[in-house]
Amino acid sequence: MSWVQPLRLALHLGLAPEAFWRLSLVEWRVLTEAPPAPVLSRTDLCALIARYPDEETPP
Repeated sequence: MSWVQPLRLALHLGLAPEAFWRLSLVEWRVLTEAPPAPVLSRTDLCALIARYPDEETPP
């Protein structure tokens, strides 16, 4: 496994290399996980379907 990409991300986040190496796996995951995607309600889904209907493809 290469540590280059995680180290670059740590530097981008403002972490010094020493701080990166002291992080636990749980701390690293909290720092780097993406926020959860918003939940799409049925009403919002229906509105999107109406706004962007599928195009019919010729047989």
